[in-house]
Amino acid sequence: MEEKKIKLIWEFFGDDALETAKHHAIHLEEFSKKESIATFGCSSEMKEKHAEAYLIVEQSNMIKVRDALRPKRGEWFTEE
Repeated sequence: MEEKKIKLIWEFFGDDALETAKHHAIHLEEFSKKESIATFGCSSEMKEKHAEAYLIVEQSNMIKVRDALRPKRGEWFTEE
């Protein structure tokens, strides 16, 4: 049975929000490689009034990432 995945999200506001989110996503990728954490997506995107950087990990790695990097929130991830 495949393990559930969680999308961990960091939010950024202001004029440079998207650029900050893009830069943060680079550090998220670096962290996951350094810690040997399998990822299933890492990027940034603009929402209506803010930007987000996100990292998708298996549920078993969520606590390690959460405690080290303190995302704003998380949500279950299902592939569409």
